[in-house]
Amino acid sequence: MQNTRLNLLLASFSNQAQQFFANPWRRISLLLISLLFGFFMALAISSIAGQRGDLDVVVAAIMLIFTEVVSRVAYRNNRNNSGLIDFLNLFKVGLTYGFYLQAFILGS
Repeated sequence: MQNTRLNLLLASFSNQAQQFFANPWRRISLLLISLLFGFFMALAISSIAGQRGDLDVVVAAIMLIFTEVVSRVAYRNNRNNSGLIDFLNLFKVGLTYGFYLQAFILGS
């Protein structure tokens, strides 16, 4: 690629972000926020889809495809995952946990 101003700006932003998240406490806190945000989104999605009533199958299919794609990307043979893949994986874990918890709440 050419060294345009936009490319240089994106490269410097990427380097600054990698240095910022190199600190283990910041990384752990962002992973925890990703997990909790996935849990929150599961509760929000199940409430919205349950209220509408006609989107249940579509939302379930979209969530299933999302979790399977994230699992395939995260659990490939090479374990040299980037931070974004780890964040997506923990988002998926929180999403799945939230859906299971919501199913137990609605089932009782």
